[in-house]
Amino acid sequence: MIRRSSVRAIVYGTFYRLPVRVRRRLVRLVVPKYIVGAVTLVFDSEAEAPGRLLMLRQPTGPGWGLPAGLLNRGEAPIDGAARELREETGIALSPEDLRPAVPNAVVHAKGWVDMVFEARVPASTTELVVDGAEVYEAAWHPLTDLPRLTRATGVLLGIYGIGPRAEQQQSTTRPDA
Repeated sequence: MIRRSSVRAIVYGTFYRLPVRVRRRLVRLVVPKYIVGAVTLVFDSEAEAPGRLLMLRQPTGPGWGLPAGLLNRGEAPIDGAARELREETGIALSPEDLRPAVPNAVVHAKGWVDMVFEARVPASTTELVVDGAEVYEAAWHPLTDLPRLTRATGVLLGIYGIGPRAEQQQSTTRPDA
């Protein structure tokens, strides 16, 4: 009888003798695929606690969402977040003006990963520019009185303790719950 560890050793030994190009193709066939996007939580730096958040109304469905989009091939997540923020709202921040949210990556069950960043800008002097096609409207909303959210936005904000799903998320992630 061949031991399981011996079979694994043979398989790995054979795999590592293959050319790199072939190994990469095999890995791509076997490993799960994820779509990667970048999301930015933009807070009003002038608002009193608990604060205000920039939200977008888009044609993708009922409810409000966040500045977000898919990364271009080879694009760093922080660069994609800055690009999407500029394209969807007219807010031109450099990647250095964004900071990773905690957690920075949110893995969704449906095969996508959101890389989440935060920024603070003064709402009174920040001009919001939307194109009317990809984004219908951009507006600042108090964290205590958010508009109707898209399902994905509600889930994502809940992870950060914001919105109607915040308590639900905290009760499922707290060790004492």
